[in-house]
Amino acid sequence: MNPTPPPSPAAASTVMAAPVDVSDYVRLAPSCLSTMAWEYVRGGAADEVTLGWNEDRFRAIRLRPDFLVDVSKIDTRVTLFGREMPLPLLLAPAAYQRLLHPDGELATVKGAGLAGTTMVLSTTSTVSIEDTARVATQPLWFQLYVQPDREVTRSLVQRAEAAGCQALVITIDSPVLGPRYRETRSQFTLPAGMERANLRGLKAATGAQRATGGTIYSAVQDPTVTWQDVAWLRSLTSMPVLLKGIMNPDDAARAVDAGVQGIIVSNHGGRNVDTVPAAIDALVPVAERVAGRIPVLVDGGVRRGTDILKAVALGASAVLIGRPYLCGLAVGGSEGVAHVINILRRELEMAMASTGRPTIASIGRSVIWS
Repeated sequence: MNPTPPPSPAAASTVMAAPVDVSDYVRLAPSCLSTMAWEYVRGGAADEVTLGWNEDRFRAIRLRPDFLVDVSKIDTRVTLFGREMPLPLLLAPAAYQRLLHPDGELATVKGAGLAGTTMVLSTTSTVSIEDTARVATQPLWFQLYVQPDREVTRSLVQRAEAAGCQALVITIDSPVLGPRYRETRSQFTLPAGMERANLRGLKAATGAQRATGGTIYSAVQDPTVTWQDVAWLRSLTSMPVLLKGIMNPDDAARAVDAGVQGIIVSNHGGRNVDTVPAAIDALVPVAERVAGRIPVLVDGGVRRGTDILKAVALGASAVLIGRPYLCGLAVGGSEGVAHVINILRRELEMAMASTGRPTIASIGRSVIWS
């Protein structure tokens, strides 16, 4: 696959040259966005301790290379749920992408297609499941927030399957939204003409996402969800079902027992509960408890190809990225999204070659310096 060239950043900056790595996109993104949109993208919960840990803990992991290994061919392919993927990377679900680019999720799914990557579409997207699926050229997964109205929930699952989505990702870590003070200070709300397209026709389709009137509860999350609901949700679909937000090894074991097909270790990008561990720190005990019975993915803090290598070495079948591709979307639309993915692909290939691991299967704990 030919790498996507970097988009021109002219709309964002007349000083910085075209972006060459993920950090360039992060630096350029604020000048492309409203203050409200940027605070939404960059913010975490409370003191943003976990938000910082997500990246810091990846940086703290040291690599142990093996040399004099034939690395003339690097193979980043993986297979998940019977489908081959060109690299162990997916685009994490992220809401409200039309805040970042006029085409929103449509631009993102086109960028995912250009780079051969799977996108996970959010329940609270600003483009509907059906409209996104129509332009997808790579597999599309759907992320579900269980709604207080279970018939709305049933409908969302059925719509996703009918649209051709190939996996259902149930977010379990958000019975309530965390104290996101950047959003509060910037008075976050959906602008006029923008809506949660998958909830069209419902009161919860527009306006602010946060609870009002002194309550901690939101109209778009159901705090009554239990393990019994996981069984019900599995009964609604033939799609593989993954639980996103697992941090506790005991929950991981219960997820396996509940018959789900995959787990995503995630702390919601540090946006819900502050001072929970970094995602990469939670990965190890979760992967050990699961012991290869189902795929374990990890989401949170991936900024470099070396981070992907480290996550795979510590037990992940694949990683998901969020803020990096959102910054790519803000700066360069679909081409920006594709370029971010291809930057990480190239960095991963370099990291594999430089540590003597020519295939994903050859990456194990031995590449971690202990």
